[in-house]
Amino acid sequence: MKTLYFNPGDIVFKAGSRSDCAYLIESGTFEVSCTNKYGEKRVIGVLDQDDIFGEMGLIDGKPRSATVKALSKSKVTVLSQDCFNTLEDINPKALMPLLKVLTTRVREAFRLANLENSNSI
Repeated sequence: MKTLYFNPGDIVFKAGSRSDCAYLIESGTFEVSCTNKYGEKRVIGVLDQDDIFGEMGLIDGKPRSATVKALSKSKVTVLSQDCFNTLEDINPKALMPLLKVLTTRVREAFRLANLENSNSI
């Protein structure tokens, strides 16, 4: 696995870019954001040590759904597609933390969608 370092303000990736890896935060803080249909930036969350981001790309290979920016001096470990596939083959239980993160984020997305829908009525 590869280690990358980021300074405050560095963009890790932008929404719509190619996705082929995930990032495990060793230190630092990152902002996850997207742009709504009116072009306004919306912060989805702030992630820090031991969090993971970019994980959906490991599973579906589709373009990034959000933009991630470093908020502080940061260090991440890159989990490549090859590494992910190896884990899948030799130790599927090691994928459980990743699946839990995905489940939590899907539940939060549904919660936010329900709040937005209830405000528009």
